[in-house]
Amino acid sequence: MMQKKNRAFLKWAGGKYSLVEHINAQLPQANKLIEPFVGAGSVFLNTQFKRYLLNDINADLINLYNFLKEQPEAVIHDARRFFTSHHNTEAMYYDLREEFNQTNDEYYRAVLFLYLNRHGYNGLCRYSLSGRFNVPFGRYKKPYFPAEEMYNFSEKSQRATFTCLPFEKIFSRARKGNVIYCDPPYAPISKTAAFTSYASPTFGMDAQSKLATLARRASNNRGIPVLISNHDLPITRQLYQGASISMLSVKRSISQNGALRKPAAEILAFFPPSADPCAVSPKKYSTP
Repeated sequence: MMQKKNRAFLKWAGGKYSLVEHINAQLPQANKLIEPFVGAGSVFLNTQFKRYLLNDINADLINLYNFLKEQPEAVIHDARRFFTSHHNTEAMYYDLREEFNQTNDEYYRAVLFLYLNRHGYNGLCRYSLSGRFNVPFGRYKKPYFPAEEMYNFSEKSQRATFTCLPFEKIFSRARKGNVIYCDPPYAPISKTAAFTSYASPTFGMDAQSKLATLARRASNNRGIPVLISNHDLPITRQLYQGASISMLSVKRSISQNGALRKPAAEILAFFPPSADPCAVSPKKYSTP
C-alpha cells in the first residue's frame, strides 16, 4: 500500500498528484529518476529513488526550486510576508506582477513567483511572446501559504539536481540504471485547446515527435526505460507505436466553466529497456 501522498507546494495546471499511484506502478526500479518536464514535482515527491535529475524549461520554476533547496528558511520567511489580505487585492497583484516582470534579482523573482502562483488564476503559468508573466488575478478569498509542503520539498530536494535545459539535453545525460519519466506539454485535443506559452518557446508536434523518437532510442539503443504521459489521441498513439499503453481518465480543472471540466482520456506510454541495448538496428513497431 502506498504511503500518504505528498502535495506539491505550487498550484499547477496538469499536475500529476491524482495520478501518482498509476505512474508509480509503471516506473521500474532504478538508481535515478530523470524528469525532463518536472513541473510542480508531484511524481518526484511521491517516489523513492536514491537520486533525481529534475529539469524544466521554465527558468523561474527552477530558480525557485534551487533557492528552496539551499535556503528554505529564508525563502519561506520572505514569501510568507506576501500572503496577507493587504497583498490579496487586484491592484497589488498587478503591481507585484509588474515588479516580477521587471526585476533581475533572482531571489526576489523566486519569492514573487510563488506569490503569483498562489494568487493568480487557477494555477496557470503563462508568459507572453516577449517573456512577460501574464496570468490574471485569481480572486481567491484567502490563498493558502504552503509552508509545510515547502519544507517537505526542500528536504527531499537534497537528493535532487535541478536544471533548466532543453529536454533533448536531459536525455543525453541519462545512463543505464536510470529511468526517465516525461510529462510534456500535452498534444492539444483541439486547435483551440492548444496551450504552448508555458515558458515562451512553443512545444508543437515537431517537439512531440522528437520526444517520442528520443524515448524509443533510449529504450532500444541504450537500455533506459522511458514513461510518457499525454492525451489519448490518434496522433499520440501513432507517435508511441511499440510502447506499452495504459489508459487513464483524468478530470481537468482549467476550463472557466465548471460544467466543461469533464474527464479527459490520457495515456501512459512505457518504452521498456531493450534486452540488448547495444543493438541499434531499427525495429518494426505495431500499433498497440
